[in-house]
Amino acid sequence: MLRAQHRTPSIYSQDDPLTLALRPPPQETDAERRARLQREANAKRISEKIDEELRQEREKLKKRKSDVKLLLLGQSESGKSTLQKQFQLMYSPGSLESERISWRIVIYFNVLRSVKQILSTLEVWGDIDDENDPLLQEEDSPVPGLRTPVSIANQPSPTASLLTPGSRRTSQTTRSSHTVVAESSPKAGETTKEKYKAEISYLRIRLTLLLGAEEHLAHRLNGGVPAAGSGKGGVYVRSGWQARAVENSSLKAQWGDKDRGGSGRGSFATEDEGMDDLVEDVATMLDYSEKDIQQLWSHPIVKSLIATRKLRLEEWSEFFLNDLVRITSRNYVPSTDDILHARIQTMGVAEHFFDVNIHGKAVTWHLFDVGGARGQRHSWVPYFDDANAIIFVAPISAFDQYLDEDSRTNRIDDSLQLFTQICSNPLLKNVHLVLFLNKIDLLKKKIDKGMKVQRYITSFGNRPNDFESVVNYFRAHFLQVHRRNNENKRVLYTHLTSVVDTKTTQSIIGNVRDSIFRGYLQSAALV
Repeated sequence: MLRAQHRTPSIYSQDDPLTLALRPPPQETDAERRARLQREANAKRISEKIDEELRQEREKLKKRKSDVKLLLLGQSESGKSTLQKQFQLMYSPGSLESERISWRIVIYFNVLRSVKQILSTLEVWGDIDDENDPLLQEEDSPVPGLRTPVSIANQPSPTASLLTPGSRRTSQTTRSSHTVVAESSPKAGETTKEKYKAEISYLRIRLTLLLGAEEHLAHRLNGGVPAAGSGKGGVYVRSGWQARAVENSSLKAQWGDKDRGGSGRGSFATEDEGMDDLVEDVATMLDYSEKDIQQLWSHPIVKSLIATRKLRLEEWSEFFLNDLVRITSRNYVPSTDDILHARIQTMGVAEHFFDVNIHGKAVTWHLFDVGGARGQRHSWVPYFDDANAIIFVAPISAFDQYLDEDSRTNRIDDSLQLFTQICSNPLLKNVHLVLFLNKIDLLKKKIDKGMKVQRYITSFGNRPNDFESVVNYFRAHFLQVHRRNNENKRVLYTHLTSVVDTKTTQSIIGNVRDSIFRGYLQSAALV
């Protein structure tokens, strides 16, 4: 009996399973054939599209490998976002210009937050021990020339613009006729303390309604979502908030239009132009209340509370409160200095990219501004893997401050702990490291006012309480952290900075750019 010899089908065999599967049905009709060919063409087109997307992704990854990834790290309110603005101003000024009008809401919020902070302190002022306050140790006699409150029963409310439709059109004519306080002779027998308290009470009544506007702006800025990570429940914004602010206010198309009865904000004053009513109402309130705020800010009681450190304002408060006439004017547009001083905390990670030309070579820099509150620091780790450089920002003016999230932790100590974590992280052992000892301008002001570092940093001991000694002391501690965690003999580049100072900061950025680029070339084996 003969046995047939079976062979495994070759790729040329008509019995190949794949060939059989792709073979048209033996009795395929013309309609079925057209449908089959259409399906095959669609499948081929989809396959080619996927191949092209994969090719583009490979190109992106290849290009990304040649980009520079720079992380800005540091605790909350260290100056990272201001440094990011300086990079933006230096390498992408057009993007900062396009966002300029969006900063108005933040600056208004900063002003109102300062007013709220002053009023909150004054609310308990009567309970503060003022027995040793030299301001109130004068003779119990009338003091000529002091402003005294007049009846407010018939005074218009500073929030009329929020309550009365169409008031934005008429408010510009009311400011000059509005009398906040009147010059009058002091009452017989009225003491300095009584007179000051009466003035403060009057101003508190007039300005309390502004606090509602501050809450509305806070709600707008954080999108109505309370942010975690701050012990005091601060106001945070997410990446891209500037573009949303411009879009909400419908100002982009009108920016620079000077032909409709004014310039800047004055030319956008009607409701018919699609304005952001909330921002315009707040602008009207500030315009109307400017004299009230001025008197509050310049009042001897407020100045005394600041001098005795019973009132601690945010570091940007003085910048804006000293320039109220300009900021509350009807033609106000934020200046670059305003934007650099404006303060709003960042939630999460904001990425910015710039094309930097160095020695004829164009390189894209990706700058990541990472939120520094304790509750957000877990978000740092994913960005460590392929980072080229880190700028760590440490505010050494904060020796007398404690974390909002932990009132027992000094902010200098927190910065040192953070810097230790960065220096000792194995993912970052080859990363170019730059240290900015920031806010030296504020440090100098505090020392010039006689503040003693040893009172807050006991290890400072009996060293001279002068600027140079304090700076050297803090710098030595950061350098010591680096030495203890520097197995690879990595160089630490240290700079004393005040990142609101544009000229000096941009010079430092240029030096940092060159040093980072040299390290980038070495890591790429190009030199």
